Amino acid sequence: QVQLVESGGGLVQAGGSLRLSCAASGRTFSSYGMGWFRQSPGKEREFVAVISANGLSTSYANSVKGRFTISRNNAKNTMYLQMNSLKPEDTAVYYCATGRTAYSGSYPGNYDYWGQGTQVTVSS
Repeated sequence: QVQLVESGGGLVQAGGSLRLSCAASGRTFSSYGMGWFRQSPGKEREFVAVISANGLSTSYANSVKGRFTISRNNAKNTMYLQMNSLKPEDTAVYYCATGRTAYSGSYPGNYDYWGQGTQVTVSS
C-alpha cells in the first residue's frame, strides 16, 4: 500500500520561507517521478513543481519559478519543496503525489497516489 505523508506547512508572513516534506512508503520510490500540487478554496488543484525519478529533471509553474525549489532524497524516500519569498497568493493546501512513470509532468491525471495535504498560510 502506497502512502504519502506531507509535513512542514504552517503560518508564515509574506516574504518568509517554509520547507515541505513528503515521506513515501509502499513503492520503489526511486523509480517514479513525483510532484507538488496545491489547491485554494474555490479553485481547482494546480500544478506547482515536478521532479524526475532520478532527481535530475525538474519543472515549475510560472507562478513559483525562481522562488520554490523541488528536490528529493531517494535514500530517504522523501521529497521536498523549499518555498522562499512567499506571497499571500501562495496560501493553499499543498499535496504531494507520485507519478505513474519516471517523469509525470504537470497534469494531475498522470499521478496515481496522493498525500492528505498540508496547509500553507501566508499572511500579508
